[in-house]
Amino acid sequence: MVAALVESRPADFDPEPAGALQASPVEAWDRVRRRLRAELGEDVFSSWFARVELGDIVDGVAYLTVPTRFLKSWLEAHYAERLRVNCMAELPALNGVMLSVRQVSRDMSQQPPAEIVALRSRPSTVTPAEPRPAQAGRQAEPCERDLVDACGTLLDRRMNFQAFIVGKSNQLAFAAAERIAAAPAGTAPYNPLYIHAGVGLGKTHLLQAIAQEARSQGKRVAYFTADRFMYGFVAALKSQTALAFKEKLRGIDLLVVDDVQFIQGKSIQQEFGHTINALIDAGKQIVVAGDRMANDLEALDERIRSRLGGGLVVEVGDLDEGLRGKILANRLDTLHAAHPNFHVNPDVVTYVARVVATNGRDLDGAANRLLAHATLSGQPVSLETAEAAIRDLVRTREPRRVKIEDIQKLVATRYNVSRADILSERRTAAVVKPRQIAMYLSKALTPRSLPEIGRRFGGRDHTTVLHAVRKIEKAITEDRSLHDEVDLLKRMLQE
Repeated sequence: MVAALVESRPADFDPEPAGALQASPVEAWDRVRRRLRAELGEDVFSSWFARVELGDIVDGVAYLTVPTRFLKSWLEAHYAERLRVNCMAELPALNGVMLSVRQVSRDMSQQPPAEIVALRSRPSTVTPAEPRPAQAGRQAEPCERDLVDACGTLLDRRMNFQAFIVGKSNQLAFAAAERIAAAPAGTAPYNPLYIHAGVGLGKTHLLQAIAQEARSQGKRVAYFTADRFMYGFVAALKSQTALAFKEKLRGIDLLVVDDVQFIQGKSIQQEFGHTINALIDAGKQIVVAGDRMANDLEALDERIRSRLGGGLVVEVGDLDEGLRGKILANRLDTLHAAHPNFHVNPDVVTYVARVVATNGRDLDGAANRLLAHATLSGQPVSLETAEAAIRDLVRTREPRRVKIEDIQKLVATRYNVSRADILSERRTAAVVKPRQIAMYLSKALTPRSLPEIGRRFGGRDHTTVLHAVRKIEKAITEDRSLHDEVDLLKRMLQE
């Protein structure tokens, strides 16, 4: 797979280390590990990267596996960009990197993942609401707070409709979710339902609530995160069970997919699109969540974006202060039930809800910090101690999300050319410079990969984008006026 990707690179591409053209995936991954060890030091590497393994490379996406969910979350939060950069340095034809948690209790090369086992072995006489046997290789039943859906994915019992705090920013999404969950099997009130929201605003809670409520009514439900859908499909291809995987997936009543923006790879996206079309044509309900509007999911195939945008599209907005107060009070009540001596004054709740203005996860963090202070110090929580405990959570809002289209329009206006000129094949100096600056800004200010940026600039190759980025990076170190000009563009885009 890697050899084929490397051979397809343009002739003028300057390879990295000698011999990389003939490298196997294992050799390339060994070089990535050496890079990380050299950059981060032995201690950091041993703590976070020693147990990361390369699973496979499919459609230009490197699938890396880790043994625990915690390690996956930590790497995604702290080292995702460094991991991606080093992988693409050794395998420049990669489009991206995906992390997933590997199952250590069985031989993954010989058996399909839990999703496929559950789909393939589920007897037709068993309804999804009935108790399910333990999955092969599991040492124990799921913990008490977890349920297992029709695809073997764990659902958190706590993420139900009763526990969801409703406010102005999410009431429409909540109403649509309840309507879909309560609809009889074979009906689709809003198809597809596409929910988009930023991090920590409750979209995963809503999706899990839909899946659990529908499951309790006897519907056949499949709940996937994007990485589990990709992993399941890739493993089905490797184990030659892809046909069974597709057929069983199309036999469900409700498909729920979270974080759709992370679905990568041409063949996987094609299968996802075929599944959506088949289920919609059969009158089956689809619920999908992403972190932005469907039309802004540049990495997804245009036909998938069109399908998602053609149903009911609902945004979960930012949490207002009143809603944050309700959410925080609910979290503190839960902690009080487990720690009866833990009390927080209403004035403190009001203060924390006012200053922690980002998302629900930061409110969880604030509640946990208040509990830690009260239990470790043995002192009541005052406004002064609360301020000290949550200081790191009080921060200004993140800069607004920058779109490639916004960059192109601003740069075109700044240099007195049209956006069509930037996307065209014109090679005059008056067009090439702003085009390269726009490519550089797209790489610096958006999470898009080089191939994605190239596609948004008139279908150019990723090596063209890489050349532009390197040229502008060098130019701004040598030309102070250009440095100030590019810096001004960055600030204008982020305001």
